[in-house]
Amino acid sequence: MHNNMRSFGSDNHSGVHPAIINAISNANINHCIAYGDDPWTENAISRFKEFFGDNIHVFFVFNGTAANVLSINTMLKPFHSVISATTSHIHKDECGALEKVAGNKMQLIPTEHGKLSVELLEKHINFDEAEHHVQPKMITISQPTEVGTLYTIEELKALTDFAHKHEMYVHMDGARLSNAAAALKSDFKAFTKDVGIDILSFGGTKNGMLLGESIVVFDHPDPESIKYYRKQNMQLGSKMRYFSAQFIEFLSNDLWKSNAEHANNMASYLADSIKHLKKIEPVHPVETNGIFAYVHPEIVKKLQEDFFFYIWDEEKSVVRWMTSFDTTKEDIEKFATRIEEIYQEFYE
Repeated sequence: MHNNMRSFGSDNHSGVHPAIINAISNANINHCIAYGDDPWTENAISRFKEFFGDNIHVFFVFNGTAANVLSINTMLKPFHSVISATTSHIHKDECGALEKVAGNKMQLIPTEHGKLSVELLEKHINFDEAEHHVQPKMITISQPTEVGTLYTIEELKALTDFAHKHEMYVHMDGARLSNAAAALKSDFKAFTKDVGIDILSFGGTKNGMLLGESIVVFDHPDPESIKYYRKQNMQLGSKMRYFSAQFIEFLSNDLWKSNAEHANNMASYLADSIKHLKKIEPVHPVETNGIFAYVHPEIVKKLQEDFFFYIWDEEKSVVRWMTSFDTTKEDIEKFATRIEEIYQEFYE
């Protein structure tokens, strides 16, 4: 790693958008009441209500893992289980935080492209009420999924209808929600609150913010209790104005949208730039800002000498290439050119 590295490893590797830095700097004046009782937090919550409607609750936390775990923990009892795809971030990349903090068992469902469906749920969920078994109470989905694919509005409505029919909640991990909205050409509300999502983790860090995520509550048995869970779980920021100032800027002047559209477009540009290389095979549709592809291990090894990215599946030699709000066409062209050079050396 070095200071001039251009990475395709993660949209978390990107910098912070200058407008966000400026918003933090502008909030850095005088004194104000701590723990969210400040004008920036009030303003930020008002911005969320402009997008989602007045009858919501918003809670800022430090990171996405906290947003996911607290969203679930505040709604379930310890004998309840959480249904997710095997690819879900909360299962694969959060170090068992849900199980440790909330004590809920996860029940995992294999999927083809990271997406749950009613058919899969009917096949895998057992609603036996015997006291010997955990009781399914929540479905958690990611939009977009961890492999970059998208749920349509119709697919989401089918999932929430199924869940509510069986007295279950639906949580959405929206770490890249802006990328989903940009790809769907939709506002946030249309594929969250309007389709019956009960609680949402709303992310900004992967799309140009410095830190801080939010929990947006649509339907909850006791939303006021979340503030106590947040404090007990060490997620109440004292200088919350710096979280809030970021969200004000992020949700103003379509910054969230322009950042996400650019990241998505860069992924499409990369996919188009290498699609003629027949032995590099996409394993999932490229619908947002990630490309998942089979690449021969020797090509991967050489390419990683010049560019940083992650191997998604070592056994199958599937790589993940992520683009960000600050990825440039020059970045893509250099990367694609190097891929082609190595490809030609290897196959011809």
